[in-house]
Amino acid sequence: MLIVNIRVFKDKVEDFVEATAENAALSRQEPGVFRFELLRDEADPCRFALVEGYRDAEAQARHKETAHYEKWKRLAEPMMSEPRTRALYELLDPA
Repeated sequence: MLIVNIRVFKDKVEDFVEATAENAALSRQEPGVFRFELLRDEADPCRFALVEGYRDAEAQARHKETAHYEKWKRLAEPMMSEPRTRALYELLDPA
């Protein structure tokens, strides 16, 4: 599982949600993706997390080659107020 933490500029929140929701919906259609969620911090509406589940490392690499990821990256990166962070987690339950 991959968790990506993102903070966006206050005036870009709606645009970020729109672009990221589109990317998430298309990502969930990829055969190697079993989870792709967009979360917003309840205490800080400018902070988001992406929870991404890939069947294997190859699926994660293929995701970054898709047109919808490239579009999201091009649109979303300028909206970020700081560099995004990533952390890989091992899914223990459900197995």
